[in-house]
Amino acid sequence: MKKIIIISLLLSFALAGCTLFNSDRTQAIGIEAAKAKTADFINNNLMQPGTTATITDAIEEDGLYKVMVSLPTGQEITSYLSRDGKKFFPQVYDIAEIEKEMADRDNQQAATETQSLSDIPKRDKATAELFVMSFCPYGVQAEDAMAPVFDLFKDKADIQVRFIASLEGNDINQVQSLHGPIEGIEGARQLCVAKNYGTDVLWDYIAEINKNCYPIYQNGDDVYKTCWQNAARAAGANVATLDRCVTGEGPGLIRAEDEAAKGYGVSGSPTLLINGVKYNGARTPESYKQAVCAGFTTPPDECGQVLGTEGGSADGGC
Repeated sequence: MKKIIIISLLLSFALAGCTLFNSDRTQAIGIEAAKAKTADFINNNLMQPGTTATITDAIEEDGLYKVMVSLPTGQEITSYLSRDGKKFFPQVYDIAEIEKEMADRDNQQAATETQSLSDIPKRDKATAELFVMSFCPYGVQAEDAMAPVFDLFKDKADIQVRFIASLEGNDINQVQSLHGPIEGIEGARQLCVAKNYGTDVLWDYIAEINKNCYPIYQNGDDVYKTCWQNAARAAGANVATLDRCVTGEGPGLIRAEDEAAKGYGVSGSPTLLINGVKYNGARTPESYKQAVCAGFTTPPDECGQVLGTEGGSADGGC
């Protein structure tokens, strides 16, 4: 798709107050004036300092001046100027071209996902390990996409949330994570929820955290403390039990997660492993379901159910 070097704004005919249908009533400035006005506007307002665009040609087309612009990079772009010289349209989008590009992108993504699924080894009981950082926005999206997959399979698949953090020593407050110790401590807390109450309670707790506490975790430890405690109670976990576990067992749990992540070569959130193999496809409930199903020697009946196709970005991460 053709682009001017630093133009990110696409003016529409409606916003500019100009249409192809009233342009014949405007006073035309002429081809040469249109070329000069376009060159002056682009070079004085849109180009980086020290760079100059040149106008190679201009013609009248559809009630506007079609202006060919040559950039210093050698790129040629097409822009339009209203006949009175007052409205400039920096970029032309070819609908057919854009639709083809989008279709090609979707086809490439589908091919990548299909290849990713074919690389997954088979097991009687598929294992999914979703490595995240607790407060990574892409990790939160991935958890939200995986939640209905867990609800679908329950104990027919081993679906785990794992955490990217590190710790030297036995003070959980010294945990290292991208978004600070509060993130690493929350990872340890979620590991404690799973250890003491099981995965059903864990996913209920994660849902509460992602909905209510993740958006405010930067508002201070006291604010977050109140929120996670409310989330624990709502999920059916005891606050005092979790506090003791985080302080006493949390360091060892985090070190085990760090060792596992390094063993897999995982450093980015989110990263999904199916039967120990990295999955590179889309992050939607349906795509995650298909990835888990690809890990079964004999897929269970649940694989025939269709989940949602809305989810997070396939290429964003922390």
